[in-house]
Amino acid sequence: MSFRFLPDAPASSVRVPIGQTVLLDPGLRAEGSCIEVLEGIARVYCPCEETEGMTLAFLQPGDQLCTDRLCSEGVCVEALTPLVFRTDTEAAGSGFDPVNEWTLQLLRIRHLGNAEQRLHALLSLLVRRLGRRCGNWCDLPFRLTHERIGELIGTTRVTTTRLISRIRQARLIEVPSGASVLRLAPELVESAPLAAA
Repeated sequence: MSFRFLPDAPASSVRVPIGQTVLLDPGLRAEGSCIEVLEGIARVYCPCEETEGMTLAFLQPGDQLCTDRLCSEGVCVEALTPLVFRTDTEAAGSGFDPVNEWTLQLLRIRHLGNAEQRLHALLSLLVRRLGRRCGNWCDLPFRLTHERIGELIGTTRVTTTRLISRIRQARLIEVPSGASVLRLAPELVESAPLAAA
């Protein structure tokens, strides 16, 4: 796995292309420093070998990630869409931590009874938090691999592919060719387990 590192000096704008990852090493940053997402969507994950890239959260514009709350090995921020963030921001004192909130929601999904429920709840959560309604569909502005979805719901890539195929056959999900979006039917999003949470 190759990482990009942050510049030493605080920056008002760091651009990260889709698919690239930045390693946030808490040992290299001042205590209490934060990054704030200005544009795009990012996946936050653990770089530790033991956890194999475990997803902790997703970030969107306005979300902050405080480097003093990370594990000793840091965390990675992967650009799922073109990403811009700043490193010269002060931590907001609101008490809300988007990483903790996402981790809690992902943990709740992992504790649902079966893989189909977990996939349904994950897709709904992603669209409700990071997507938008576009006509007859709800669009998620990025795609995740079946392997990544499997990691999030506790299944293998093969099981994930089989479950997604069923949803596609029911015409509740669409993957437009040539686009980086994923479309879900509103009834799939609204009927998901934990949808009211």
